[in-house]
Amino acid sequence: MTGTAKPIGQTSGNALIELFGREKTIIGVVHLAPLPGAPRYSGDDIELVYQRGLDDARSYLAGGCDAVIIENHGDIPFSKPDDIGPETSAYMAVVSDRIRRELGRPIGINVLANAAIPALAIASAAGAGFVRVNQWANAYVANEGFIEGEAARAMRYRSQLRAGGIRIFADAHVKHGAHAIVADRPVEEQVRDIVFFDADVVIATGQRTGHVADLGYIGMIKRASGLPTLVGSGVAPDNVNDILSVADGVIVASSLKYDGVWWNAVDPQRVTKFVAGIRR
Repeated sequence: MTGTAKPIGQTSGNALIELFGREKTIIGVVHLAPLPGAPRYSGDDIELVYQRGLDDARSYLAGGCDAVIIENHGDIPFSKPDDIGPETSAYMAVVSDRIRRELGRPIGINVLANAAIPALAIASAAGAGFVRVNQWANAYVANEGFIEGEAARAMRYRSQLRAGGIRIFADAHVKHGAHAIVADRPVEEQVRDIVFFDADVVIATGQRTGHVADLGYIGMIKRASGLPTLVGSGVAPDNVNDILSVADGVIVASSLKYDGVWWNAVDPQRVTKFVAGIRR
């Protein structure tokens, strides 16, 4: 049976307010440079990777963002969850802990592709408040191949770590994939599956990184979930206020980078203008 009620003992309430202290949340994405073990890692001093991540996080938070989420976005092409080596978790835990300690603000973790268990391990080690999981329930076909929902394994692992305070931010109908496997079921039902499997926040996206999600689509996901809803792609200064009229917050990266390119460093001036336009 599928429903939206939380089981007895399950944390409820608005996770965005509890984590960030506000209803309309702005989260910047720290796209880490390639880490050791990834094809594009050049062998440079790992301290340069850590410093770049710290600099980007500092730019987001100094400009007024509420939090950052740290991703191994430089580790292209991404591996399936069980093929990700322990070195990825180790390096991400170090840089995430440094960011949290120095900046004293909430952080989240996303390990690509769809590696919920490494993300929870990193979050527990680094004191992160949440993890993002791109396919929490059901399954889809992505660039990495067939990707299954991680909820069952991840929630058991979170219990083993005694890390129930780490919140789950789960994508609905995630970008960069084909959902033909479950296309016989409406998107609304798939969203309710995410809720039934104890996600705390739902994320709506477009079709790919930087692609804008339609406002009607965002509203449908929010109504179907009944949970705080973020938009996780295509957010820019010229559309963010329209998005926030429907959603509860945004996850933003590309439009705040130099030249608007995701692999560039964060541009502090872009962040300040972006946040000022929202808060106004």
